[in-house]
This record gives sequence, structure tokens and C-alpha cells, in this order.
Amino acid sequence: MQSQDVVPRPSSAPEPVVDVEQAEAALVEHYPRLVRLAHLVLPPGLGRSRRVLTAHALTQRALPRGRTAPSVIPAQSTGAAADPGYAFLRIRVVRAALEAGRAGRGGRWPGRLPPLLPQVWGLKLFPRSGGADELALDQRLGALSGPARAAYVLRGLERLPDAEVRQVLSAAGVADPAAALREADRVPAQYALLDSPEFDPCSLQARPTDLLRRRQHTKAALAAAAALAVCGALVALPGGGWGPDGAAAPAYAQNPSARAALDPARLTRISPAAWRTSARLDFSVWPARGDLTGDSALLRRALAVWARPGGSVRVTATPGTASGGPAGPPQLLYAGDVDNAHVVILYDGLRIVRYAEPKGSTAGAALDFARVDGAAGAEAAALVLDRSDGNVRYLTAPWVRQAAARDLLRPASAAPALALRDGVTGPLASPASRAGACTSWNVLQLTGDHGTQVLADLGELVPAHLTTGRPTAPEEAAGAAGLRDWAPYACSLGGMRGQGVRSVNAWQYAEQPLPDGSGTATWVCTRAETWRGDDPRVLAQFLTPGGATGAVAAKGEDVPACGARAPHVLAGVLWKSQQGSWYLLAAGDEDTASLTTTGGVQATARGPVLTVRTRQGATADLKGTLRDGSTLRALR
Repeated sequence: MQSQDVVPRPSSAPEPVVDVEQAEAALVEHYPRLVRLAHLVLPPGLGRSRRVLTAHALTQRALPRGRTAPSVIPAQSTGAAADPGYAFLRIRVVRAALEAGRAGRGGRWPGRLPPLLPQVWGLKLFPRSGGADELALDQRLGALSGPARAAYVLRGLERLPDAEVRQVLSAAGVADPAAALREADRVPAQYALLDSPEFDPCSLQARPTDLLRRRQHTKAALAAAAALAVCGALVALPGGGWGPDGAAAPAYAQNPSARAALDPARLTRISPAAWRTSARLDFSVWPARGDLTGDSALLRRALAVWARPGGSVRVTATPGTASGGPAGPPQLLYAGDVDNAHVVILYDGLRIVRYAEPKGSTAGAALDFARVDGAAGAEAAALVLDRSDGNVRYLTAPWVRQAAARDLLRPASAAPALALRDGVTGPLASPASRAGACTSWNVLQLTGDHGTQVLADLGELVPAHLTTGRPTAPEEAAGAAGLRDWAPYACSLGGMRGQGVRSVNAWQYAEQPLPDGSGTATWVCTRAETWRGDDPRVLAQFLTPGGATGAVAAKGEDVPACGARAPHVLAGVLWKSQQGSWYLLAAGDEDTASLTTTGGVQATARGPVLTVRTRQGATADLKGTLRDGSTLRALR
């Protein structure tokens, strides 16, 4: 920490002279008194520690800069002090303290630099605390102007009569010493308190500065220094840069590994027939397709933007997906023209990366990331290639032979075929960005060597795989029964858009006879698994006879219900019969031995379903017991 200071102005009054040695001797002899004088004249608003250091700095700089023997300096010809050197230093200290007070209020020190000494790092120094009288006096002095405060101190500390006070103030540059004396008269004459330890800047206490903030500042300074060193080293690197990288930001590294990962010639390209003999069917056996796979300039731009997207690039990533550059040369899946854009799709073993730029320009480029670790079979059967005018085109796996569009809300309707050329489908109306009422929900139906699957576009690069059945053994939703199971619940997929969903399973876990002869209701649990492995979305839905869509009775996030590890679920709903009666209906899966409600509705039922007559707005706590005796908590 360092104090602030001002450079004293020489007096223009013709006065007798005092040599430098005499002034220096006076400074050494009367240093504590001069520092106390400076401390009292300085405004208290500087803060206790800064005020102490500033007082010492002003006093130490009271001597002129020249120290040659013949040098002379003006001396005060009159005054109570017998030592003319002391009288001279007193004027300079008062002048410097007044100027420091004025500069401190402005918040800057125009044309001047702070002194190199004294400096204190890591400690706060301040005088010993006085009593209530000293504190009150310091507050009163702080309310005075600088000249009035100096007048009070010269009267009390220096014991000068008013005439000599006016002379000292005038020599120190005060324009109206008489006004300063009149203002000082407003403070009671408690001059004895000026000798208190409260105002002694030479008898100090030490305390540490803010340790936590100091540690944070130290870390920030070290980090900034390291970043500056790295940037300096990179700026000094030889070479001609990265080449024509389009919308990419400036290069940040040119090490061999990074350059190899971004070299179009090093891209991994898979044989079109590799999938036929592979032990697994995933993205690693997709061949490179598209009419621009040989366009090195486009591929270079795509790789460069992936590594360091510029400010104009629109970057998106599914939740939990890293958006950093590739660790090594990625695999090329597609490079070609789609509608009005050049599109490149790459795969690094964990992520799918899609780069798109308008034809004829790199402005408005887009970069999309999707996590696909562990994808296989239906999960690696298609990727979103392009979205335009509410339609979506897919790039399908090499083992896909047919593609069709199917409306989940109409399971019995035909599935129109989609054109399939070099793995690219024709446009399909997508519900991903549609607003308003849910009147249809189009999905992609793919048929290949391993059967037929249904995939739903949820607004991301990889469509979600739809299945039905018990979580421990789900089945494809493409069959007639699976499509019927999904039809009432298709619109609930809208709440899963943009969540990084990997698959969604619909499980009809219970049927419940309704009271008053209203038929049989169906309970279905839909569970959306994510690519990141956590935060699954679970919905328990209730469908009455003749109903077109299911009603969400309960929901949960990041819960094990309806999952392969905990294939159990329990939910309840208030239902009004056709006769106008209200009932609490609850159902668990087939492993539920009994159900119990407490609170506003109290009842117990053996088996997986419970029906209790109640009133509108009733609330209850619901829990179940499984056949193995464990407790089953209800979704809410």
C-alpha cells in the first residue's frame, strides 16, 4: 500500500534563507511533531491507514530535492519556534497537506506521481484508538475545510497566536487566512486532545489487510501474468497462420497435434462397405457421403471453426455436451450442399458436430454439437442434416433401406415413403419448432436389416428413439401395438424438446376399472433418458375410455421411477365421474402389493389400484408397498 502526495510549491516571498543542512537537522529532530501536524491537517476521509502513510510521505518530502551544500531555502522570519529550519518545514508540511486534501477529494493527482516511499504491503497501520472525546474532535475537524483545520491545529498543536497562524497559512498558499480562523472558531478549543495517541502517526498498530480479497487478487494477478506470457509467446510464433479459415477466430495454438486434428487431409474416412462386416452398428462405421467430400477448403473451414468459432458463429450444444475442439482427426460423415447451405458433419467418437454456412459466404455460419457416446443401432440410425421452413432432412445410416413419415397421433394411417438418396431423406414436416395446438406429431420411421424403428425430432441433431413396454425389456414402437400405445401420449414429447433426450419409453403399467360403470382407465409412464445419463424426465399419464390424449397425473425429474434400474411407478389423480362424483384414483405397477393414502383422504387397498370417493380439491399423501416389502413413493 502506498500513500498519495503532492509536490510542494516554492514560496515567492523574499525572505531570509536557511541552508539545507539546517532544515535536514530540524526534520530529524522534530520528525514526530511534523508528522502529527500533517496527519491532523489531512482530511479524515482518506482512511486511517492511508492518512498515516500520506502524513509520513509529505513530511519526508518537505526537504527540497537539491542537497548540495551551497543550496539555500527561504526561512520564516518570525514565529514561536526558535529553530528557523523547523519553521520553514512547518510551512511546507502544511502546504503539502492542504494540497493533498484538495487532490484527494478530486480522486486524481494531475501531473503528479505518488511517492515511492513509504510503502506497506499486506498490513494496515493506524494510530492507537483514543476515547470518545478524541473521536468527536476528529469528526468535528473532518467537517471543516482544509485551511480551517490547519488553523485549528496551528493554534492548538503549535501554540501559535492568530497573527502567526495567518502568516503560516498565507505562506502555505491559503487565500483567506482570516476566514479560515473564523471557521476554526466553530470547533471547541480542546487543544490538549491534539497530543493524544489517537493523533500520533508514529505510534502505530498493525493489522492484516483483507486476507480473502488479497488471495483472490494474487490469484488473479498470477493468472493474468500467465495469460500475458502465453499470449506473448503465441504472438511471437513464426509461421504464416492457419490459412483461409472463413468465420474462424484468430489462431490460438499451432502445436503439431492441434494442426493434425484440423488438417482436412487427415480426416478419417470409412469404407462404404465397412458396416456389413463390423461387429457393431454405430457412427464409427458410417461412410463419408455428400458431393463436397473432396472440397478441402470447405472442410478446412469447418475444422477451423470447430476449433475456434468466431464471434459471428452461432454455436449450440445439447445439455451436457462439450463444445471444445477435436482431440485428434475426426471422422467425416457428410459434406455437401443441402438446400441453400454447405453442410459438414463430423464425428469424434463422443460427439456429432454439424457445421453449416450459406452458399457463397462464411457469414452466418452455424456450429452444432450433440453428445452420442455409446450410441448404437437405432440411436445411431439418423442425424438431422438440415432444417428449413419447418421441415427437416435426415442423413441416415448406411444400413437403412427405407424411410417414411408417420403421424404418431394416427397410428392406423399409412406412412408415406420419403425419398432416400445417398442416405439423405426428403423433407419431413417437423413438430420440433411448431407452436400452438398439437394436432399431429410426425416421426421418422426407418427400416433396415435389423427391423423398423421410430425416431422423434426433439429439436436436436440426434432424434430420440421411441420404444414401448416394461423398462427392463422395451420393444420398438414401430409395430401396430406400439403405435397404438404411443398415440395418446405423442403430444407430451413437446415438453422434452431441447433436453438432450436419447430415448423415450412409454410403459402401460396399469389398468383401473372406473366407478359408476365408466369403463376402464389406462395408466402409462413415459420416461425420457438423456445422453448425459442424468436428469431423466418421467411423466405418469392417465387415459380415460374414449379419451384422445392422456392427462399428466404426476411427473418427476432425476428419479429412478419407470427406469430399468427401478421398474416401478405409483401415481394418483382426482377424477370426476359422469354422475358428477369425485374420486381419488391411484395405481402402481404389477409388483405393488398395497396402496395407502393419508392426509385429506385416508384409505388402504390391496393390490396395485385404489379407488376412494372424496370431494373436489381434496389432497392426500400416497405411498405403496411392493411385494418384497419395500416402500414405493408416488410421483407428484
